[in-house]
Amino acid sequence: MRSDMNHSNQTFENENTGFSESPREKTTDAYIVGFKGNRRDCYLNSSALHVNIGDYMVVQAERGEDYGLLLRKACGTECIKRPEMLRILRQGSDFDLDRLAFNRQKESETFQECQKFVAKHRLKMKLVDVEYQFDCNKITIFFTAEKRVDFRELVKDLAATYRTRIELRQIGVRDEAKRLDGFGICGQRQCCSNWLGDFCTITTQMARSQNLALNPQKLSGNCGRLLCCLKYEMNFYEEVSPQYPPLGARCATKNGQGQIRKVDIFKEQISVILEDGSELIMSLAELKRARNRGQFKVLESPAQQADYGDRELDELQG
Repeated sequence: MRSDMNHSNQTFENENTGFSESPREKTTDAYIVGFKGNRRDCYLNSSALHVNIGDYMVVQAERGEDYGLLLRKACGTECIKRPEMLRILRQGSDFDLDRLAFNRQKESETFQECQKFVAKHRLKMKLVDVEYQFDCNKITIFFTAEKRVDFRELVKDLAATYRTRIELRQIGVRDEAKRLDGFGICGQRQCCSNWLGDFCTITTQMARSQNLALNPQKLSGNCGRLLCCLKYEMNFYEEVSPQYPPLGARCATKNGQGQIRKVDIFKEQISVILEDGSELIMSLAELKRARNRGQFKVLESPAQQADYGDRELDELQG
């Protein structure tokens, strides 16, 4: 068994080989195939097999074969990232399904055995999942850790026990949630497990821009990081927010001075509490006309005050 370590991404793999395709072959129909842990990849139907969405397929792996569910046709840009195109080999059979069930059972047993080895070597790492390649030519063990882990002795024990290629892959907490699946506070399946491809950077400023209550419990997902959906409507908020005065700002209106109490971009209106205690509600159209006539002016923007939960929120950014 030949081994090498990739220190840049904390991945151990015994051997790494691939299959290259000519640019012309890449224009053939390509499909997205899904595997355990919501792992997806792009595969080429170079043999022009008759395939249907929802079929189980045996596909080419880096070395050997894998087995997954045909999800959909690939978009043109999805396969560009991959310099080496793998192929769909054949339709899955009942025997293949039985083999997959056997692998799932072995994965559960291997997870328990690996836990014992981690405890034996006193490694500061949390096992997340174990995935067998369909032909059992490789076992991938996913884990999280706060720091880099020297797992060379662990790999030796695993290789001696299972006598196959072993890959230890360190992942982040967002990837952990994606693999384990679950439902969000919205009641829907997690976006990362359902349809979301790559993770985007999510910041607390996105929550502030959307005037959301800065409550860490409500703004964090199952991964313990800020919700990915905070990104979805940011373009809309960035487009319309400049049309409104800042929340909490002091302003001068035709009815006197006051303070912006509420900004509702969906109803396209603002609420101003005047100095006499009365409330002035202005639509966006009225606000624009008042500005043009000099009947509305922001006198003082609100001070950027730190929220009690800011420090905790900043730790959730990712």
